Amino acid sequence: MTGQTISKSDRILRKEIIGSRRLSNYFWATALSGGGTGFLLAGLSSYLHLNLLPFADTTELIFVPQGLVMGLYGSAALLLSLYLWLSILWDVGGGYNEFNRETGEISIFRWGFPGKNRRIELKSTTEEVQSIRVDIKEGINPRRALFLRLKGRRDVPLTRVGQPLPLAELENQGAELARFLGVPLEGL
Repeated sequence: MTGQTISKSDRILRKEIIGSRRLSNYFWATALSGGGTGFLLAGLSSYLHLNLLPFADTTELIFVPQGLVMGLYGSAALLLSLYLWLSILWDVGGGYNEFNRETGEISIFRWGFPGKNRRIELKSTTEEVQSIRVDIKEGINPRRALFLRLKGRRDVPLTRVGQPLPLAELENQGAELARFLGVPLEGL
């Protein structure tokens, strides 16, 4: 449940989930946009024999193969940066987890890609909660996540995708949520 607590009282616990609007995505989208533009302009400069880059003379490049490859790399980088910028704009993966003891409702909400399934919403009741499960996998591709285990259903992930949470923070969030819902904490 990475994010900040918006409201926490003795009756409602709400956590915001950071989606695509992470600092690393802004960095990579900007770097790919700049680098891709430079490579594409270098490829076009070699084809047109017209210097389109103010800081380098790329008209001396032979179009086949150097200019062509630079143009293709630039196009690929710009397409990837477009994907990242659109993901950031649409806040894919962003949303919230809300647990309401007063009404007995649980609401898990995430934004998806545009289309008929853009709004991903799961509603449940607190009576259906069996436990909070902590999933820890170390190694080359570590995974540290919290799951809401519901009776007769699949486990629902509560943490964001991306960098694994520090172990202490994961334990604290899991214990806080288990205590709030009055269910056991599994996996530690």
